[in-house]
Amino acid sequence: MKKVAIIGMGNMATAMLKGMITIFKKEEIIFSRKDAKKREQFTKETNIEGANDNFSCAKAAKYIILAIKPQYFSTVLKEIRPAMDSDKVVISIAAGIERSKICKELGKVRVVRAMPNTPALLGEGMTGISYQEEEFSLEEQQTIEAIFSSFGRVKKVEEHLMNTVICVSGSAPAYVYLLIEALADSGVKYGLSREIAYEMAAQTVLGAAKMVLETKEHPGVLKDRVCSPGGTTIAGVAACEEYGLRNAILKASDACYKKANELKGE
Repeated sequence: MKKVAIIGMGNMATAMLKGMITIFKKEEIIFSRKDAKKREQFTKETNIEGANDNFSCAKAAKYIILAIKPQYFSTVLKEIRPAMDSDKVVISIAAGIERSKICKELGKVRVVRAMPNTPALLGEGMTGISYQEEEFSLEEQQTIEAIFSSFGRVKKVEEHLMNTVICVSGSAPAYVYLLIEALADSGVKYGLSREIAYEMAAQTVLGAAKMVLETKEHPGVLKDRVCSPGGTTIAGVAACEEYGLRNAILKASDACYKKANELKGE
């Protein structure tokens, strides 16, 4: 039997796979993809076996990762239900779909809900996971953690907080890209080349993030250290507050959270 089955080989699953092949042999992984030509091409490029259908994919492995969009969930769950047994571990990375819904559709299965993000492609992902520990052996829990830590950091949270994880990390890279783009635009506005401006903006965001993670200092404290009295930085910070940067992020999170709740499929 295979170790891991991935149903739906889109951008997120591909990013996750890059990390997973560092802890699993390629022969231990199988995937399914609806488009036969793309499935064959992916197998050719990665040497990972592609299943002809979702049922065969799910039947072949113990850990089944559902990397599909919420609107396709009911269809896929019906396809794989005959392949389920008590030894299977189903891992869903879909936004908004609760564990209870998956259990209801699949019967007596054990379900992990997870929300990774696209920096997983570079081994810098951030994933929130939720599951009932008592349902899993220690070895299974370690495998679940290893899957997600293979492409970044992982934190276990209560399921009622999973939609919040989407706000803070799942969807948040898009907001960071907007910030980088805006910073680069400011550089171009005052004379930097586009190439240099993007590199400087991106490295600044990367460096600032590392400062938060590695120093464990409050972001406000780190911000204050950059702001000299009467200096350029505090003038810029004041403008950010005046024009609502903080409020814009909070409003984006509100919209994200609302949409995640709408995707419950109830």
